[in-house]
Amino acid sequence: MTKPVLIIGGGPAGLSAAHALATAGRKTILVEKEDRLGGAPILSGYARLVPSHEWASDAIGGMVTRVEQNPLVEVHTNATVQTFDGGPGNFTALLKDGTKIEADSTILTTGFTHFDSINKPEWGFGTYPDVVTTTQVEQMISSGKGVRCPSDGRIPDRVAILLCVGSRDRQIGREWCSKICCTVSANIAMEIREMSPKTNVYIYYMDIRTFGLYEGEFYWGSQEDYKVKYVKARIAEVTSDGKRLLVKGEDTLVKRPISIPFDMVVHAVGMDPNVDNMTISSVFGVDLNRWGYIGRQSTYAHLAETSRPGVFVAGAATGPETIDDSIAQGHAAAMAALNLTNMAMKTAAE
Repeated sequence: MTKPVLIIGGGPAGLSAAHALATAGRKTILVEKEDRLGGAPILSGYARLVPSHEWASDAIGGMVTRVEQNPLVEVHTNATVQTFDGGPGNFTALLKDGTKIEADSTILTTGFTHFDSINKPEWGFGTYPDVVTTTQVEQMISSGKGVRCPSDGRIPDRVAILLCVGSRDRQIGREWCSKICCTVSANIAMEIREMSPKTNVYIYYMDIRTFGLYEGEFYWGSQEDYKVKYVKARIAEVTSDGKRLLVKGEDTLVKRPISIPFDMVVHAVGMDPNVDNMTISSVFGVDLNRWGYIGRQSTYAHLAETSRPGVFVAGAATGPETIDDSIAQGHAAAMAALNLTNMAMKTAAE
């Protein structure tokens, strides 16, 4: 009899891996540090997802239900791994509550942390209540009450979305592009316009990176169908004139300074490495890459492998990633774990 596969993290990648393994008839133990499964889309209250436009509560919620109802998946919430020993086919993990788990292999699907806009204070977050993050706007939209200014509850006349907050910024140690922020921001802008047609939405950008097939629907669609306005600019600061917020900087197309009033300013926050990655690296004995994400071996030869044999990784734990690609990587990691077991059984038989 083979031992179960241990999965750490119950977001999209972890849910995908657990479902794939259970479908193949393998028992899986899923460990999640929060009190419920679903990862960022559920815990952070995401609204409609890119590119499907499905509500996160339905799409990811459905994945949660599918896993929780599967008899081959054992779920531990409010749980973390304290120690992890052994090797492929014979790992032993000890949870903080004293539960001992034996596993053939392990998949790390520990995700990311949203950039904290407090680390970009010149852009007004933490100083002005109507400077918010894309995550907060997603929560407003998913609540069904619409987007409103936190200071007084009014529907904003003018909203600015500032891209690359916590991404592509060497001054604060974030050299990476967070991959999905441009598309998510365009999607949010369209949702604001749909819920509140009188609200004017402006997106301030360095570059637009609605990669792949997202360009037409989200970048051009937001402009042509929803009249969202794009301004290529370098933002210096967000202040207030006592009545409205002021976005100050330089319009880099016409090379002139700007100071534009808005009722609400939205930070399109990027994806940081999981704040627990140093601990995860130490406990599981895996290397981190130079940006602080979990290191992954070359995908040309080593599918989903980390620096430690028998420990695999998938999703945004390895770097900024879309939900759809995280789901695909979770499935791939499950196949890699199955292959490890099959090879071990074949070797034993010989």
